[in-house]
Amino acid sequence: MKIVVQRVSKASVTIAQKKVVSIANGLLILLGVVNEDTIEDIGWLTNKIVNLRVFGDDSGVMNTSIKDINGEIIVVSQFTLHASTKKGNRPSYIKAAKPDVAIPLYQRFIKQLEQDLGKSVQTGEFGADMKVELINDGPVTIIMDSKNKI
Repeated sequence: MKIVVQRVSKASVTIAQKKVVSIANGLLILLGVVNEDTIEDIGWLTNKIVNLRVFGDDSGVMNTSIKDINGEIIVVSQFTLHASTKKGNRPSYIKAAKPDVAIPLYQRFIKQLEQDLGKSVQTGEFGADMKVELINDGPVTIIMDSKNKI
């Protein structure tokens, strides 16, 4: 499982010209799933996300987490995170899990993230053509892959 975590001062997702979710201060998470991903991958990533100290403390040092600031989260599915560009100029998405595998893991990820955070998170719509708008605060962008835990 691969994620891109962006600290945002605001973010939103629009589908078919309708804004479906929006947040203020928080995190926008792009999530890509592969067939080999498991519940353990989900637990490791969600724990990292809620405890990731990327928000400024009283001294302006990145020393507080999303839980500490009571921030909001949007999760957006993004199979293109597993694109392979080794050959040619057209990316291959062969590593990305098909919907029958990806959707249950995506849903479980959201549920686990909500449990770890202690409140609900906003989401895009799996498989939809989404327009994601954000103001990356910092900018702070962190990429994590559950296959690189060690």
